[in-house]
Amino acid sequence: MEIWSDIVCPWCYIGKARFDKALAAFEHRDEVEVEFRSFELEPGRDKQDVEPVERMLTRKYGPQAAGMEERVAELARAEGLGFRVDREVGSTFDAHRLLHLARDHGVGNDLADALFDANFADARPLFTGDALPQVAAKVGLDEEDVRRVLADPTAYAEAVRREEREAADLGATGVPFFVIDRRLAVAGGQPTEVFARALERAWQESH
Repeated sequence: MEIWSDIVCPWCYIGKARFDKALAAFEHRDEVEVEFRSFELEPGRDKQDVEPVERMLTRKYGPQAAGMEERVAELARAEGLGFRVDREVGSTFDAHRLLHLARDHGVGNDLADALFDANFADARPLFTGDALPQVAAKVGLDEEDVRRVLADPTAYAEAVRREEREAADLGATGVPFFVIDRRLAVAGGQPTEVFARALERAWQESH
């Protein structure tokens, strides 16, 4: 299972939780390998362009933005997730580069979950300061390695771009985008039962 996602995407956060519930109930869960793939909602956003989510949503959707955000928050909380509306939004390119470093060390999914929690549940400022290295260190990455990658803008940059091109080639127009064995795709933060059916179907077709 490959999951194209972005750490500032609320539907990715909710969809991942729903998928995790489906996987936990799947009879053959121990034979499922999950990989987090890179997809930026705003590729090319300047690293210095950090703003409150509320301001960004209001600029895009107008006065209805607050109500939209609260409805998404209710859905997240219904899945047992923390969700703060006072968080920030900025470029996620560095976070995706660190996710590739984490994957090389076997903790890619752990870092993805930790970044989701840090962003949505804790509203940590992941786009400036030391929060990003601190979250990465919590899942076992060497902080010196993390800072080395962050200091080198070319480190894992092509890996991020390559996965974004793969998403486009597979037909993804948004995220979350779940792909099983490069044959079966589930788009969006679907209900848990949709992921459960997809897992069962993929298993039957491959066996």
